[in-house]
Amino acid sequence: MDKERVRTLLAAERARVQDLLGETAGAGQEDRATANEPGDLSDPAERLTAEEVDDAVAAGLRDRLAALDRAEGRLQDGTFGRSIRSGLPIPDDRLEADPAAELTVEEARGD
Repeated sequence: MDKERVRTLLAAERARVQDLLGETAGAGQEDRATANEPGDLSDPAERLTAEEVDDAVAAGLRDRLAALDRAEGRLQDGTFGRSIRSGLPIPDDRLEADPAAELTVEEARGD
């Protein structure tokens, strides 16, 4: 795959994930602010669950950003598009769908 195409895909995915992370952080702050407001405390577990979901989503998005960082590193060192496990080529279709893919489809499935 062409390096410029890879850079475009990685940049677009990074922007998408950063937007989602910002939205999630905003939702988490809103959930925490709501939890601190006086009012009906009939179901405090619901607020805690919402906060935990926000935290889990944010952690997953931070993991995705780390995967994008690793993909950019592989692009720089010339190993982008190859499995980090076997060194086999990762098909362009897979990289179009997930530019941070580190394994072939078969390896990711555990085949």
